[in-house]
Amino acid sequence: MTIYVHLVRHAQGFHNLSAANQQLPDPDLTPLGEQQCATLRNAFAHQEAITYLVASPMRRTIYTCLLSFAPAVASGKKIIAYPEVQEVSNLPCDVGSDPARLRAEFGAAGQVDLSLVQEGWNDKSFSSPWAPDMRKLEARARTARVWLRELGKKGTKEVDGDVRIAVVTHGGFLHFLTDDFDGLNQQMGTGWANTECRTYEFVEPEGEDDKAALRETSLSWKRRRGSATGLSETEQMEMKVALDSRLKEELGEA
Repeated sequence: MTIYVHLVRHAQGFHNLSAANQQLPDPDLTPLGEQQCATLRNAFAHQEAITYLVASPMRRTIYTCLLSFAPAVASGKKIIAYPEVQEVSNLPCDVGSDPARLRAEFGAAGQVDLSLVQEGWNDKSFSSPWAPDMRKLEARARTARVWLRELGKKGTKEVDGDVRIAVVTHGGFLHFLTDDFDGLNQQMGTGWANTECRTYEFVEPEGEDDKAALRETSLSWKRRRGSATGLSETEQMEMKVALDSRLKEELGEA
C-alpha cells in the first residue's frame, strides 16, 4: 500500500488580482477561481478513492476543497481544517479568520471538521509559531508532513488499496511542505499555479525518517516537466537563502 498525497494550491482569490487586494482579510474566491475548481474537479481521476481531505483553515482553501472535491465531500468525506498548512506571510490576505467566524460559516453544514482550529491559530506576530520566519516555517512544514504520514498510516488500516490524501494549501507554503523551491518566483512567492495539483509519496512511509520527506511521483513530474531535471541541492539552497532574505525584510529584521 502506498500513501499518496495530492497537493493543491487554492483557486484564484480576490487577493490574487492586485497588490492592493492583498490588504483584503481572508478573501473569497473569484468567479474564475470557482471555474478553476470545477476544472480540477472534472480532471482529478481519484475522487472516489480519496481517503482524507485536508485544507488550510483559510476561507479560500476551504472553499477550493469543497468545490474541487465535491464528489468526495458528497460521499461523506469531511474536510479536516489543519492550521499547520496555512499560508506563509502576515499580509491581511494571509491571516485567517477567528474560529468563531469559521464555525459560523462552515460549521452548520457538517462538511468541515474545525476541531483543530483553536484560538490563536491566526496570530502571525513575530513571537508566534505562525510568523513568516524561515526556521518556524521549516518546523511547521515538518510537523505537517509527520501528521499527514500518521494520518495516512491510520488510513491503511481502514481502506483496501492505496491511501490518498488531498491537501489544499497555499503557493508559498507548498515550497516548504515539499522542501522543493524549484520554480519559485520570488516576486509572486510561489511556483505553483492556482488549483495546480501535484502528487507525492513519502520517502519512508513507515516512519523511519523523522522529517517525513516527500518526493513527487515520477508520473506527476513527467506530466508537468517532461524530461527536465530539477534543481541541484546547491541551487535549492540558493533559492532558500534568497527567500529567507525576503522574509526577514517583511518582518523588518534585515
